[in-house]
Amino acid sequence: MTVRNCSPVPDRSRRVVRPHVPMRPLWLCRVCAAPWPCQPARLLLLLDYRRDRVALSIHMAGCLFDRFIGWTARPSSR
Repeated sequence: MTVRNCSPVPDRSRRVVRPHVPMRPLWLCRVCAAPWPCQPARLLLLLDYRRDRVALSIHMAGCLFDRFIGWTARPSSR
């Protein structure tokens, strides 16, 4: 005799988790469309860099550069 899971709650172990990453050049989250870093992305970044906040600061500085200054350095296609 087998026992089935009759719980109304879906099995979360099979759910595909998509990363909350930025959609450039809009800098909106690809999953929730909130301004990036959205709250889930912030939590994940804090977890990933929990032992090295300096590395998190360097990573985010690179993102800020790409977002606000990096686009100005692109060569024109003229």
